[in-house]
Amino acid sequence: MIRVLLADDHETVRHGLKLLIESQADMEVVGEAATGRRAVQEARTLHPTVIVLDIAMPDVNGLDAAREIAVVAPEVAIVALTRYNEEAYVQALFGAGACAYVLKQSASVELLNAVRAAAQGRRYLDGALSERVADAFVARHTDEKPKRISEREEEVLRLIAIGFSNKEIADQLDLSVKTVEVHKANATRKLDLRGRVDIVRYAVRQGWLTDA
Repeated sequence: MIRVLLADDHETVRHGLKLLIESQADMEVVGEAATGRRAVQEARTLHPTVIVLDIAMPDVNGLDAAREIAVVAPEVAIVALTRYNEEAYVQALFGAGACAYVLKQSASVELLNAVRAAAQGRRYLDGALSERVADAFVARHTDEKPKRISEREEEVLRLIAIGFSNKEIADQLDLSVKTVEVHKANATRKLDLRGRVDIVRYAVRQGWLTDA
């Protein structure tokens, strides 16, 4: 089940989004926020899988809220929902930690697709974005250098690939299960891995399983 937090300052918008999300068999709404500050707080306390975040928010705007959420709740996938279709907004939101960008004026299926992609650790761009904006985004991110994971994140991935559970990894590394989950989320997001199978494949390529 994909746990979704809705963050938009308009109650009618949140109500409509809630009806849409809860009509899906694999999704549920676990909370709502009407301000950017509240969105950050709820992301940290409710532990949603995905937060659907408006850009134009009172108190703290969506861009700043995304940056804070990426720090205090890095395991939460951020789907930016906005009416802005300019390249600058797309780049800024992805730079702040969002993994999906959807336009409010698009069909509802775009948001549902984005939520599912984000929950799987994948990036998603609204199909209604102009070809120019989409091409610019792809070109810029294709040229990015591969992100490096920390030593602790590597340890966690290595143990997952071997077959240990989060609880067993926590015991081995003297960490909390929650911390293990955060390291796993950070590493898989950086490396664009979508699940255990991808982690094992990555481990094989890195030669981690030779002595396992």
